[in-house]
Amino acid sequence: MTAAAGLAAAPVTRAAGARQLAGTGALLRLALRRDRVMAPVWMLVVSGIVLAMPGSLESVYATAAERSDAMESMNANSSMRAMYGPVFGDSVGALTAWRIGCYAGVLAAVMSLVIVVRHTRDEEETGRQEMLSAAVVGRRAPLSAALLAAFAADAGAGLLIALGMAGRGAAGAFALGIGVAGTGMLFAGVAAIAAQLTESARLAKGITAAVLGTAFVLRAAGDAGTADGSSPLTWLSPLGWQVNLRPYAGERWWVCALIGGAIAAQGLLAYALAGRRDVGMSFLPTRPGPARGRIATAGALALRLQRGSVLGWTAGFLLAGIVFGGMASGAADLVGENRNTRDIIERMGGSGGLTDAFLATVTGLFGMVAALYVVASVLRLHGEETSQRAEPVLAGAVGRLRWAAGHLVIAFGGTVLLMAACGLGMAVGHGEDTAAVVGASLSRLPAIWVLGGLAVLLVGACPKGAVAAWAVVGTCLAIGWVGPALDLPQGVMDLSPFGHLPKLPGAAMDWSPLLLLTLIAAALVAAGLAGLRRRDMTTG
Repeated sequence: MTAAAGLAAAPVTRAAGARQLAGTGALLRLALRRDRVMAPVWMLVVSGIVLAMPGSLESVYATAAERSDAMESMNANSSMRAMYGPVFGDSVGALTAWRIGCYAGVLAAVMSLVIVVRHTRDEEETGRQEMLSAAVVGRRAPLSAALLAAFAADAGAGLLIALGMAGRGAAGAFALGIGVAGTGMLFAGVAAIAAQLTESARLAKGITAAVLGTAFVLRAAGDAGTADGSSPLTWLSPLGWQVNLRPYAGERWWVCALIGGAIAAQGLLAYALAGRRDVGMSFLPTRPGPARGRIATAGALALRLQRGSVLGWTAGFLLAGIVFGGMASGAADLVGENRNTRDIIERMGGSGGLTDAFLATVTGLFGMVAALYVVASVLRLHGEETSQRAEPVLAGAVGRLRWAAGHLVIAFGGTVLLMAACGLGMAVGHGEDTAAVVGASLSRLPAIWVLGGLAVLLVGACPKGAVAAWAVVGTCLAIGWVGPALDLPQGVMDLSPFGHLPKLPGAAMDWSPLLLLTLIAAALVAAGLAGLRRRDMTTG
């Protein structure tokens, strides 16, 4: 090609690139408007759990000597390193980054995958993207808008963390904010790639969640083996990169280049894939079903749609239960003589002995996580409705209540399976008191069902506000997670249904709150189904 021809081709190439991104600004404004409630709530939750931690740590480890002893004991415990990573410094900032930094990064990753998939594959699956693409919208504009929306949310959470922690050291606060935001952006890229590969939003979320789970396992396995973060397994995980950024402990700024390079590479791959497929299509097409249908009932259809989710959650609860159960016997040695730490564990799990209190604390935390499952499963009803997949089902000899009941059986019955797997895993890891531990795990079900019932009520009576169920669950998680450490008033703790449960094992069994919470859950479900039966579908 001659120089003149090259100069002539350059404007054409730039013009073609501009056409590929046409409409990005309008789609970004639409995405931000749709996420105007969800994204700020996520940002506040991600930053809030980080900013609440320094005060809690100061109440537990009041002196530099206590913090130094804690750092040595944590680094000497492989189980603790697997859970949180190694501790690189004994300042309050370094302990905050160790205790909550990785988990804040996981929450940012979940926020990113929800935002990206919502504005890419979910839009294509529902047919809305095809309508938008009929206007002046470039091929890569939807992906660009989705990534920019996710990046904005991640950057907002990181900025809140940096500003809130700046008083303990600007460099460490900046590194901690970058680590959390960068982790979120990394998994926004993973979600963007998954959205190009699959034909369904559910599968795209599942792939991204599986990558996130694998990253956590690699980081945990690597950190369990070494106390300095040098394991090759740790460096294979983006969560390990965040840990090795080392906020407040001699920051490794070059790790930021690694994170930035991975984000750029993922973006380029997602853009390349987006330019090579048609709207609604994917590189991994859905396998066609059998010539003769084998799904005869609404319940069977719900099971077929959600069986992968149920199995994945159950396996995760079982494995995590084994890990935490194995730590229970060493809880007393880990806490040592620190009275403040004992007080926090006893406020969370009761005063029936430190081991029982630890087991009660862990089963309570698993119950709060199971609440995320039940809300997600219930909201699947809303997703089926808004995507208009429920309409063909209801057009046949299937009533609304039968259709909804199929999904609700999976949602509420799935929590029984999850908590039973958690209790069994903890009993295996702990090695004793199988019946007591499994019973303690199952005792969390009424509180989980109350949050699931609230989601049913929102879907049935106020579908446009169904997303608020996530805010309620997030609030309960925040209360249960940081409330005991901050010694919040009992009135605040009682805002969560989990605050009314007996602290089993170790405490005396009291059936009254369990029965009352179960009745409340049943009433919420009944009210939600009544609303679903009366209202118009897809309009609310």
